[in-house]
Amino acid sequence: MAKPSVERAPAFELSKVDYEKIGKYFDQYNATDDQGRYLHWNLLKWRVPTAEARDIWAAIKFKRTLQMKYVPITCDKGNLFSYSIPHSMEAKLHKVIQVAGGSVGAVAGSVASDRIQRKFLVSSLIMEEAITSAQLEGASTTREVAKKMLEEEREPMDEDERMILNNFFLLKHADKTSKNDLTLDLILEFHRIATHLTTENNVVPGEFRGDNGIYVEDDRGEIAHQPPCFNKIPERLQLLCEFANKDHSGMNGGTFIPPVIKAIILHFMIGYEHPFRDGNGRTARALFYWYMLKNGYELFKYVSISKLLKDDPKGYGLSYMYTEKDQNDLTYFIDFQLDTILASFEELEQYLKTKTEEFNEVLQILENSRFSGELNFVQKDLIKKGTKEPGRVFTVKEVASSYGIAENTSRGYLNKLVGQKLLLPTKDGRTVLYFAPSDLMKRLKGD
Repeated sequence: MAKPSVERAPAFELSKVDYEKIGKYFDQYNATDDQGRYLHWNLLKWRVPTAEARDIWAAIKFKRTLQMKYVPITCDKGNLFSYSIPHSMEAKLHKVIQVAGGSVGAVAGSVASDRIQRKFLVSSLIMEEAITSAQLEGASTTREVAKKMLEEEREPMDEDERMILNNFFLLKHADKTSKNDLTLDLILEFHRIATHLTTENNVVPGEFRGDNGIYVEDDRGEIAHQPPCFNKIPERLQLLCEFANKDHSGMNGGTFIPPVIKAIILHFMIGYEHPFRDGNGRTARALFYWYMLKNGYELFKYVSISKLLKDDPKGYGLSYMYTEKDQNDLTYFIDFQLDTILASFEELEQYLKTKTEEFNEVLQILENSRFSGELNFVQKDLIKKGTKEPGRVFTVKEVASSYGIAENTSRGYLNKLVGQKLLLPTKDGRTVLYFAPSDLMKRLKGD
């Protein structure tokens, strides 16, 4: 049999520490290396002398154990999960809280200064997350086609498109229910939405798996994780719900768990329990968003986590395996997710910068045209899309949905653009279509 891609770390028990044997390593080794990395045994053993590796590991584990915080959730063998916050991770956590509290949010607010603009931006970024989350699960539909399907609200043409549409509805539902407590019914509803009308792995939407034939493979095709027995799922997820709903704000002497870390733990546990035949990843990521929004981190409406996970699926998988193969130490997974969140903040900032530049280009052209001051945000944004994609077709329903406005309002906005000869009308049966003329830019400039 091939050697597993991640070797299980040597077990460590504080009560069995041989201080005399490992004491000489205390000054040289800490919980993290000199680059701030929280290394698993799989990575550490190659970086130290082979003959001393296990003693060095014991010294490192000793320091980590002293910092450990235990979570009231156990693996299927009854051992508690735990995590620590070493200095390097503390800095990342602080930055996530600081940024989510306003830094990038201020940028988002400057682009989306009124209700319609903000609603449009949220909708647009939920589309991005819905698409990349589905692509992470194997959907092959291109971003352009997927975005057009979501904008036009047309029916999916295949299962890949269906998965994307489901994810879009799933994220909206996570936002809508963010004030609710977590229940088994809510988890099942997340899954039902995620897998509606899909057939992968014979999934039954909104139902737990009924056998033990589901497992997770590593990159070599070996079994990396065998989830707990299917008949324990309701009981184990009920305990997860109780953990999610318990107050961990640290008030009145209670336990404090930063909401970001708690959301990441919820994400991990759905992956660990693997309660469904398919759609576990999508359900786990929806639960992460749900908990962040529940705790007032509104910025996460604008952030696409899946885009970054899609770029590093191996790192995502390894962070799960490192936790399971080192006495349920969640620090590996939490650290990876914090890096992912921080990278997604940077992507958001770049996205907003690009969108602002694109919008300002159109504004500049409009300012110097006879249409200056006559168009609102929605109309200007439609013109921006039309200049980028001549021949693009808009419908009343699509515009109403994209910008969160009534269909009558949408129709009025479109008809005004027709009156100004910036859009041209045509019909598809009884439906009026509005398309951007190929010479739209010339019309704007009055050429």
